[in-house]
Amino acid sequence: MATTDRQATTLALAHALSAAERGLSVIPLSRTKLPALRSPHRPAQGTAHQDSHPSGPEPVQPPCHGECGRPGHGVYDATTDPVRIRELFAAAPWATGYGIACGLPPHRLIGVDLDVKSGTDATGALRELALRHLFTIPPTVVVLTPSGGRHVWLTGPPDAVIPNSAGRLAPGIDIRGAGGYLVGPGSRTDHGVYATAPGTAHLVPAPCPPSLLRLLLPPPRAPHPATHPSVGNRGQGLVQFVLAAHEGQRNTRLFWAACRAYENGIGRALRAPLIDAAVHTGLTEREARATIASAARMTGHRP
Repeated sequence: MATTDRQATTLALAHALSAAERGLSVIPLSRTKLPALRSPHRPAQGTAHQDSHPSGPEPVQPPCHGECGRPGHGVYDATTDPVRIRELFAAAPWATGYGIACGLPPHRLIGVDLDVKSGTDATGALRELALRHLFTIPPTVVVLTPSGGRHVWLTGPPDAVIPNSAGRLAPGIDIRGAGGYLVGPGSRTDHGVYATAPGTAHLVPAPCPPSLLRLLLPPPRAPHPATHPSVGNRGQGLVQFVLAAHEGQRNTRLFWAACRAYENGIGRALRAPLIDAAVHTGLTEREARATIASAARMTGHRP
């Protein structure tokens, strides 16, 4: 490895440890901004695809969010434990950056990614949204991207699960929420270095303005017959969040809804409604139970 790469890895680890001291959960990233560690559950090279298996398809395994104890689960590896962070970077000596997981306590970070690619004026679009919906972005951490864009750091309330989105608010505005991550300042990528904007490094992430928060929440769905009044309004919101999931986000939504349920003390009561909602979106009951059990363990509860 070139000296510059070793230096980049050392600096990335130092920045990641500093972020963890502020309560931000981190993972190592490669120069491509993707998680640096490969999933341990990917089939070995040369393994036959299950569709061509002589005995027919192999049974679908429940999703693993790190229960196996091995690294390589993307944002599910995110941690504030300095010992674990060093272990992750030691397993990925090619890492030159770090990602900060969004949606996790204590900050419950929300990233507003203002892009400048393809000629979009995301900053202007956010300004128009602020005028239309009567909110102001408070002083907060802003990270400058190598392409000239900006990441605005905000925080969300404990009872809100903000989904990831791309261009839903306006062209060029992407949102990093539950299950997503932001490239941390000090990270080096193929296109350059991410850096904190002047005058914002000393700030803490500011609360998301209520009017903007309402825009970030998933759109309401029509009531579904499989409702469970016994879990209360907080639980119903999490169930509806899972019901609104599309293919590709079902496990992520279920996992974060279950985490919020356990954090709010209604995890056991909401387990059956969440399983019903997940099955309605297309997951199997086995997959749903495994994901909820993972959320229970991550939040310090027994499944």
